[in-house]
Amino acid sequence: MRYFIIPYIFLELYTTMSVNSSIGFFLTFIWIIVSSLLGMRILKNSPQTISSNLQDMKEGKIDIAKFKSVSILYFVSGILLIIPAIFSDFLGLLLFIYVSYLQLKAKITPQQTNYTNKGDDNVIDVEIID
Repeated sequence: MRYFIIPYIFLELYTTMSVNSSIGFFLTFIWIIVSSLLGMRILKNSPQTISSNLQDMKEGKIDIAKFKSVSILYFVSGILLIIPAIFSDFLGLLLFIYVSYLQLKAKITPQQTNYTNKGDDNVIDVEIID
């Protein structure tokens, strides 16, 4: 794990300095503030999103594994957006778009039913032709 943290910190530093030199300090500061506010909003709305995903799971639109991954990725995207750095903002935004796609896909997927359309065994189906 420690072998991952040091390159990540250098990558964060490099991307933040590159963006800062390209667009200026003020716009970089505004970017970091807006992304932090977006991350806080995501985390604030997480109970409603989790309950919506739970309802989709109950209806059979998503399975338990996808429910877990969507819920975890939703939290991680919010946390990455709160971190004041540019590379983590990109990662958080990509995760948020992916989670939004999965949630939209679950909303438009028809409900799966577990029953068959089998009739009563004691009824004889006949057709009368005049």
